[in-house]
Amino acid sequence: MYMLIKELIGQRNISQLKEVFKKMNAVDIAEALEEIESEKMLMAFRLLPKESAAEVFSYMNLNQQMHIIEKMTDREVGSIIDELFIDDTVDLIEEMPSNVVKKLLKNTDPEMRQVINQLLMYPKDSAGSIMTIEYIDLKRQMTVGQALDYIRETGINKETINICYVMDGQRRLEGVISLRKLVISHESVVVGDIMDTNVISVNTHDDQEEVARVFKKYALIAMPVVDNENRLVGIITVDDVVDIIEQESTEDFQLMAAMQPSEEDYLSTSVFTLSKNRFAWLLFLMISATLTGMVIKRFQNILETVMILAAFIPMLMDTGGNAGAQSATIIIRSLALGEIKRKDIGLILWKELRISIVVGFILGLVNFLRLYYLDKVDLAIALSVSIALLITVIIAKVIGGSLPILAQTLKLDPAIMASPVITTLVDTLSLIAYFLIASLLIGF
Repeated sequence: MYMLIKELIGQRNISQLKEVFKKMNAVDIAEALEEIESEKMLMAFRLLPKESAAEVFSYMNLNQQMHIIEKMTDREVGSIIDELFIDDTVDLIEEMPSNVVKKLLKNTDPEMRQVINQLLMYPKDSAGSIMTIEYIDLKRQMTVGQALDYIRETGINKETINICYVMDGQRRLEGVISLRKLVISHESVVVGDIMDTNVISVNTHDDQEEVARVFKKYALIAMPVVDNENRLVGIITVDDVVDIIEQESTEDFQLMAAMQPSEEDYLSTSVFTLSKNRFAWLLFLMISATLTGMVIKRFQNILETVMILAAFIPMLMDTGGNAGAQSATIIIRSLALGEIKRKDIGLILWKELRISIVVGFILGLVNFLRLYYLDKVDLAIALSVSIALLITVIIAKVIGGSLPILAQTLKLDPAIMASPVITTLVDTLSLIAYFLIASLLIGF
């Protein structure tokens, strides 16, 4: 389909291009336009029907959106903004540079600007910052017939009509009711009699990760957002939660790889920006790694006397880093899914200690048999390496299991305490244990 669109644009076959667009999904159109050079993309975008142009625009990447806004007239920009859902408009304004934001705001009516400014005041990554105010609100005294008439009249401009929200005169949330229940109920039935009063909601200042957890726990497709007085101020829909999950997962992966999180696409991000995001962590880890060098220097005498000890340092350090990363990954994932809490630190450490003893003992035993019987290494050295391996695994798994909990206690992202940080710390401690055991068994 992409090749057909490109061919039609090249031929300037406008009538056939319009017909092709009518048969395509908005997501597919946005994806196809991404592959076309900017000026031809803009020409093709202008051919889209008014009712679908805004939807296609919402699926485009940031650079394309910026190009469209900069090149289009004020009237065209205003037409797009009028058709966008309010949460998409807020997301757009948050990501655009100031000159583009000025053009966007200039082409919105005063009432819309007031709503946008209000939503922008909520903390970043909070429920308030990702919600939309476009929802169906009903009164409990309405009949089902009146409610359905109201939905037909106003639903065209709402984010979703599948779930409707019942409020009192002060906009306090009283209940929810699904469109399905309304449709199958008799028109004379009062909404207040059939609504669900057991409402699952979040506060405007709740973190977006908590929002995603609540969505998953209760299998929701939409959820109300209330203020401290239980007044309904907006809703969050499942498509927003999918974006949250993707964003948070990406951020965790970047933190676990010791990089500064970035929401920009890899290919569209400059080399300087990518270098800056990676440099700080690498510098910190490089300086931290000097501790390992200091330990080796401290035990220089034993290394010079028994040179073979140096051959096993990489194996100990790699095993320690891998063992710590295993524990950290499991704990970080369990924290993200809400399976464990900070108060479970004692249970976590006890479990990781037992796991590390079992795993460390088996690894140490296999390593001893290999060194002593296959490689014919001296008994004292084989014992030193194997015991050090056991202790390294214990240290690594206990640290890997506890540091993410500590990070969460300090209000930090647990993903920060992932592989690079744990490896640096475990390397130092495992080498100290290794040299102390070797000094004791070999006779230093």
